[in-house]
Amino acid sequence: YAGASGDFNPLHTDEVYASRAAGYPGVFAHGMLTMGMAGRVVTDWVGVEALTGFGARFKAQVWPGDTLTATATVESVESVDSAGAAGGELVRFVLSARNQDGVEVLSGTASARLEL
Repeated sequence: YAGASGDFNPLHTDEVYASRAAGYPGVFAHGMLTMGMAGRVVTDWVGVEALTGFGARFKAQVWPGDTLTATATVESVESVDSAGAAGGELVRFVLSARNQDGVEVLSGTASARLEL
């Protein structure tokens, strides 16, 4: 992921640095990798073009070998009108990603506009 994102922070790429200099047990995943995985839950359903908002909070490290489960729960749906265009619905989601131990590693929100 470091190569794709251009983020070569040694906490994510250098085992020696992460453990000796920073005090972690080893390297851990980029938060943006976890965020992208959680976002995919929404965009696989509504399409990336419908996304109107997306934000996340990184709550815990994701370690090599972790298994993540991401969920998106519909929080609200409201009708929206567009001048001269078909109406639609604004759907707001609550996002969560948990590791294999049930620890929430990411929480967030997303919103999408769905055309009728």
